[in-house]
Amino acid sequence: MRKTKMMKSISRMYEGMQLDEEQVFRKAKLLLVIYRDVVWTSIKEVNYVKEVCTAYYSNDLSLALTYLNDFAPTERKEDFMEKVSGIFETKWMIDLIDTAMIKIYDYHHNGKLYHEILSKCYITAYTMTEGEMLEALCMERSNFYIKKKEAIKLFGIALWGYALPRYQELLIENNEYTVPSNSYFY
Repeated sequence: MRKTKMMKSISRMYEGMQLDEEQVFRKAKLLLVIYRDVVWTSIKEVNYVKEVCTAYYSNDLSLALTYLNDFAPTERKEDFMEKVSGIFETKWMIDLIDTAMIKIYDYHHNGKLYHEILSKCYITAYTMTEGEMLEALCMERSNFYIKKKEAIKLFGIALWGYALPRYQELLIENNEYTVPSNSYFY
């Protein structure tokens, strides 16, 4: 396959950031593929936490958390804390992806198009068929797949080259924990 001018430019960015282009591409694609399921599961967990809080103290979250922390049986407390931890870890991942998507949107060359392709392929709540995407983007099939690959590679740069280092700096500046080493990210 012939390498487009944009792919050559993206490759130079990977080299400049000392990122392994193929490894980051595979991880970026995997992360995008699981995104919908992660968000769906997160919504399920949030609803569970709301139900637990409502069951104990109407809609007062602080009272419910106090009850679960101070009075609930240990197994119930551990289960609840595990669910709450999962929600915060998922939110952290969603925030990172949102940051990367904003970076892509602001990219000077076709940023809005790359953002739109990634959104339609991986981010929006409902999956679109290939035909629906091609029609919505007004693109031919061959051009779509070239632009999609460029978008995923650019997403990898935005996430591993900008978003993750930015979050690590913020966490270290605020004397908070360091970003966990997660197989999706490193």
